[in-house]
Amino acid sequence: MKVFVPPIKSQGIKTKLVPWIKQIVPKKFDGRWVEPFMGTGVVAFNIQPKKATLCDTNPHLINFYNSLKNDTITPNSIRAFLEEESEKLVSVEDYYYQVRERFNQKHDPLDFLFINRAGFNGMIRFNSKGKHNVPFCKKPQRFSKAYITKIVNQADYVHKLIHRNDYTFLCQNFKKTIEDAQKEDILYCDPPYIDRHTDYFNSWSEEDEYDLFQSLKRFQGKFILSTWHNNKYRKNLYIEKLWSEFYLFTKEHFYHLGGNQNNRNSMIEALVTNYSVDVIQEEVKKQKSLFDLDSLLVNA
Repeated sequence: MKVFVPPIKSQGIKTKLVPWIKQIVPKKFDGRWVEPFMGTGVVAFNIQPKKATLCDTNPHLINFYNSLKNDTITPNSIRAFLEEESEKLVSVEDYYYQVRERFNQKHDPLDFLFINRAGFNGMIRFNSKGKHNVPFCKKPQRFSKAYITKIVNQADYVHKLIHRNDYTFLCQNFKKTIEDAQKEDILYCDPPYIDRHTDYFNSWSEEDEYDLFQSLKRFQGKFILSTWHNNKYRKNLYIEKLWSEFYLFTKEHFYHLGGNQNNRNSMIEALVTNYSVDVIQEEVKKQKSLFDLDSLLVNA
């Protein structure tokens, strides 16, 4: 399966896990694809539902995708902007920090794209005052012609997908998003991972994890939750505390979170669903899954 990479990057992006997630998504459903934590949008943009409600508490992500939706920015304007700004970056390296400061004041979606793709290690990080604070990624020819074309093509893919389908982007709390979801919808939740260091836009606490659990437990439709299961150092204690009453699937995955290659270790990822096993097995059979479902089933 060819996986599309969106124009906005972030650490922990689910690009390599999309085929695994997609295998248990019902091929046809009548409702909307709903994400309370859309992040970069990589899962939704690869599932390609006809109707989707994509939400996040990070207003800059929502603003960027709404700007693509309403044509405030377009693939052509993105190309022109990146070409102009990249020339300034080549001559003055500190120009990155000028754009970052400009973004922190005006929140322009093009500035957001620029600092996202020029920042260190594809990070989205904000301080306690809501200011973007990721340092510059010192790579030669940071915005080569080929790299700009790659970003423009990614934006063009999303632009076309949004315009030929019914997509809504909302900045709101996950509880509101789940509360508004209908029984025929499918919820995909990819919250900040509990007990993992995260300052993507806001923190994630034990109370948040319990609130998410209660919200999903009340939801009458189908849901899929992404979380972490364990790494070589420790386990996710909330798997047993909360999520063990649902169906649980695991897969080893490598995250590239550290600047040093030696610090980039594997993690066991988990997908939690409220589907019946029979339903999942039937869906996997239909989609000719590449994975052995029996080896993935941890709890049923």
